[in-house]
Amino acid sequence: MVTPWAQQMPDHPALIETGGTWTYAQLAAAIEHTKTWLVQSGVRPGDRVLLVCENCRAYVAVLLAVASLDAWPVLVNARLSPQEIDQIRDHCGARRVIYTVSASPHAMKHAKRHNAQIQEFLAAGSVAIGELNDDVVPESIEEDTSRNVGALIYTSGTTGLPKGVMLSHRNILFMAAISAWVRSVIAEDRLLGVLPMSHAVGLSVVLLGSLIRGATVYLSSRFDPVSVLSLLENAPLTIVLGAPSMFALLLEYSKMKGLKSLQFPALRVISSSGAPLQATVKAEVENLFGMVLHNGYGVTECSPTIALTRIESPRTDLSVGKIFPGIELRLVGVDGAAVGEGEVGELRVKGPNVMKGYYHAPEETAAAIDADGWFNTRDLARLEDKNLFIVGRTKELIVRFGFNVYPAEVEGVLNSHPGVVRSAVIGRSIASEGGEEVIAFIELSAGSTHSSEEVAEYAAAHLAAYKRPSEIVIVPSMPLTPTGKVLKDQLAKSLENKPKAS
Repeated sequence: MVTPWAQQMPDHPALIETGGTWTYAQLAAAIEHTKTWLVQSGVRPGDRVLLVCENCRAYVAVLLAVASLDAWPVLVNARLSPQEIDQIRDHCGARRVIYTVSASPHAMKHAKRHNAQIQEFLAAGSVAIGELNDDVVPESIEEDTSRNVGALIYTSGTTGLPKGVMLSHRNILFMAAISAWVRSVIAEDRLLGVLPMSHAVGLSVVLLGSLIRGATVYLSSRFDPVSVLSLLENAPLTIVLGAPSMFALLLEYSKMKGLKSLQFPALRVISSSGAPLQATVKAEVENLFGMVLHNGYGVTECSPTIALTRIESPRTDLSVGKIFPGIELRLVGVDGAAVGEGEVGELRVKGPNVMKGYYHAPEETAAAIDADGWFNTRDLARLEDKNLFIVGRTKELIVRFGFNVYPAEVEGVLNSHPGVVRSAVIGRSIASEGGEEVIAFIELSAGSTHSSEEVAEYAAAHLAAYKRPSEIVIVPSMPLTPTGKVLKDQLAKSLENKPKAS
């Protein structure tokens, strides 16, 4: 991806961060330098190289160098806990661990904990490198190099232990190319690179989807509304891809500053991904920016995007748009038969974006991908005029009085309350009834004095009786993954020792 642009437009900026800029020629040189350094450090084809990282130029150079050596980049967000980092390191059998210490205080803490050696890195700050693991065996390399693993990404673990998702070079490059094509990315585009590039959206869509078109990425290891607004004004950015939580923070900051309208003539695309988008956030962002906030859907196992609203056909609702070209979709009921137009079914996906499988987990791989190559997302969805609507997770479906309750629908109502920042709905078993009750957790906006009773009255006015929460729990803040998804298993655990409401 990088070499052609380094030859055609060597002085065009590829990566920009606070500490400096790399042109495409400089990025290509950095990759070659890093390849030599990795080989001298004992990295072989088939080795797993764990990158404990946050977004920065050093990360990009190491990522692409590892991949070009036919080693496996294992991408880990530096903000994970020590236990999570160590579990992943041990599960993947990392030959080396590399930490982007200049860009991340969190990575520095992990590096010090592991006694890694800190080194200067190509005038782009410092990295740290852990000890060589002599005991690991390289994975075999396939003759068709496009089928080799281009990234091993561990799922966020919203429930249970994370699994290592093996994405091939073909998976990732297909996604980069299609994402860039759908958004009409060109070399003159300037994209915000704040979504974590240790995750599939930041990697495939933002970083590689930009580099494949020769565009420029403005790298940032954390979201800061002041910095983003400055980039929108002065870079000026043309494409901003972010999580709903990022757009919510922009709204909060704008309200605090009394900003009612933000006009950036160069900006042509704003799009949300990584977590479910709330209707209130979408409406308020569109009002603030004077342009459509697009919405997308995907899962790590699908590299990750499956559907996206199109620039040429914007949506006013929360549809995630049409399926990406080259990807097949089907929705099936509990009996395995296809469901009709507008009916809810479990979403299955097939195409060049579907992962190779879960690392060292053949049974889980077989349970996720059938013999014909269909991947079961475990998400519930419906199609209306070829536009996809995500209803919720299969395992999160709540059966109340014999009726199906989809948490996303209840959350949508709760999130529309003026005092609620975000909500999460789960089911709790009722042994005496043989069914479940609806439990809602809500996070209130700063300064809100609303009570759970007031929110319950609001829900009752907008929901059928069987969909109404039996209990509403106010929490100071929601436990979130780095991409903004609510960790519902943590909320469920908080209920285990809590007496049921009478």
